[in-house]
Amino acid sequence: MSTEDTQACACSQVPVEQIEKAAVLAREGAKPEQLKGTRSGPEEKRLQGHWLLAKMGKRVLRPGGMEMTRRILTNAAPIPSDRIVEFGPGVGKTAELLLAAQPKKYWGVDVREDADNPLLDVLKGHEDAVLINADAKATGLEDGCATLVVGEAMLTMQSDADKMAIMREAFRIMAPGGRYALHEMGFRPEASEQVTGDVEKNLSRTIKVGARPLTLAGWEKLLRGAGFEVEYCTTNKMALLEIRRVIADEGLRGFLKFVFNVTRNPAARKRVLAMRKTFRANQQFICAVGFVAVKPA
Repeated sequence: MSTEDTQACACSQVPVEQIEKAAVLAREGAKPEQLKGTRSGPEEKRLQGHWLLAKMGKRVLRPGGMEMTRRILTNAAPIPSDRIVEFGPGVGKTAELLLAAQPKKYWGVDVREDADNPLLDVLKGHEDAVLINADAKATGLEDGCATLVVGEAMLTMQSDADKMAIMREAFRIMAPGGRYALHEMGFRPEASEQVTGDVEKNLSRTIKVGARPLTLAGWEKLLRGAGFEVEYCTTNKMALLEIRRVIADEGLRGFLKFVFNVTRNPAARKRVLAMRKTFRANQQFICAVGFVAVKPA
């Protein structure tokens, strides 16, 4: 069956009134979420993996867990005089650690709409902390405004070209001598090119967003290409959905809440178990990687 025939069959199963409604909304400039009615099944089947986990109550969405985040931040050493920019702060778990250092300024850069961004709750009470609705490739911030830039679990989902664009934006907004802290997914050195391609496909299919990890050497090459000098690197096991890691990251109460939410939602349970199965099946090839790089003075 041709691609056209397949598409025609798929479309024929959608009620005509839904197709007409979607067409009208599209012409009127509707947002993607307003078109959900044209798809069948629960939202949990379509959500990107990290937002599904967040919806189920998981707050730590980092490949190497909070243990590795703390390790990276210890080496980045945030202090009260810092002006911090965090790319893709998510639900704000790392922002809590950064704000605990009482920085001079904190900017959270996120593409999500302000009204429903959970980071806003974290920023309450911090007068010098703001949320910027912008793309990490073009933040709109001034040159050299930051002394510390932090990015976790967001570059992995970008192409190499976009990874470089974001790193160069970090370099641009960073003052000389500033630090760039990264926490991402990586490939182990023994993973062949064929293996990495297969793993990328498996991960992307399961979490419903493009996953493009790099080896330590690959990440370092990009950082140097953007102008940074790498001062620190570390790795950790990729165990995002393993029981011990979830308890360590969320605490016992958070773990029980997450398990309860997943257990009573069949669609979410199926997705979460599929993600854990994929992570386990590729455990010998993937890991979490972390860096602290510096902009030369």
